[in-house]
Amino acid sequence: MRTRKRAPDFVLFLTVLMLLSIGLVMVFSASAYFAGDPEGHDDPFHFFKRQLFGALLGLGAMFFMINYDYWRLKRWIIPMLIASFVLLILVLIPGIGVEGLGARRWINLGFLSFQPSELVKICIIAFTAYGLARKREQIRHFATGLLPFILVAGGAALLILAQPDLGTAATLLGTVFIMFFAAGARYTHLAGMAGLGAMGVVAAIVLEPYRMSRFMAFLDPEADPTGAGWNILNALMSLASGGFLGTGLGQGRHSKFLFLPERHTDFIFAAIGEELGFIGGCLLISLFIVLIWRGFKIAITCPDSFGSLLAAGLVSGIALQALVNIGVVTGTLPVTGITLPFVSFGSTSLVFSLMGVGIILNISRYTTPR
Repeated sequence: MRTRKRAPDFVLFLTVLMLLSIGLVMVFSASAYFAGDPEGHDDPFHFFKRQLFGALLGLGAMFFMINYDYWRLKRWIIPMLIASFVLLILVLIPGIGVEGLGARRWINLGFLSFQPSELVKICIIAFTAYGLARKREQIRHFATGLLPFILVAGGAALLILAQPDLGTAATLLGTVFIMFFAAGARYTHLAGMAGLGAMGVVAAIVLEPYRMSRFMAFLDPEADPTGAGWNILNALMSLASGGFLGTGLGQGRHSKFLFLPERHTDFIFAAIGEELGFIGGCLLISLFIVLIWRGFKIAITCPDSFGSLLAAGLVSGIALQALVNIGVVTGTLPVTGITLPFVSFGSTSLVFSLMGVGIILNISRYTTPR
């Protein structure tokens, strides 16, 4: 039986607003120099305005989902899942999908570029949560309890991998894996899936020359400092130049003056480390830790399986994405194109991340206080 609605989790709400605010400030600080170049966009506020637009859309989506009963999402799961797969296919078609930096991940809607993989992540999480909640008695049986969700998530991951986007595909499958664990799957099944997943990642790296080049640069970035090791070395130099207290907001030199590629997207944590220092980086990581703590607390205290698994999946997706992004910037993981949730530039990612938080906050309204 569901409990009476109460106020959403205020700590989670405030934490997300703080991350969003830091992101808006740092996107402007990291992008203003090259966005204002006459040979570029000739407008220092170009990326900031687009990020602000995405933030406003995302906040609207978040507040809508806070007040939209998550149980009512069940009726939309299958239609939205089918639509997301159609979009994943469309983005691969030349003329429909927009190509950038060697990847075809976006569909141009005119007023913004839409990234279907961000929609499919929420759809897969909702589909898996709904299915696992219904199959409570079959979860410990691989063929009937887990395999259907593996096939659906695996199909989505393969389409994302074709864009190509190994980072997003891996985090999607990792999120589903955590949901299996939360639902009570057998450890032997989980171990087998983890082993196959690791083999799949290795195969994806070995079979694609540019991924292999990135992996070798991860092992020894100084072996190719002007090629595959460029991003890692410059990210680490940006972090190092910030020291303990940072160079000051807007005063970063290494990350700002075109040394560090993608300084406002994939490598924005390097810009934060340079301008806000070790203290600023630790503050940002602390905010993500608080977000993860509150998210899993909501999942644990939710009185029904669907809401519990849905919250666990959504917060796991955010946690894995943040972990991979920060791992790449600090040189502890190979380079992959994945953004930092709520902080990096990217309207689609921002909108769906805030929408996901809105769903978690809605679930928190039905949890049992502890």
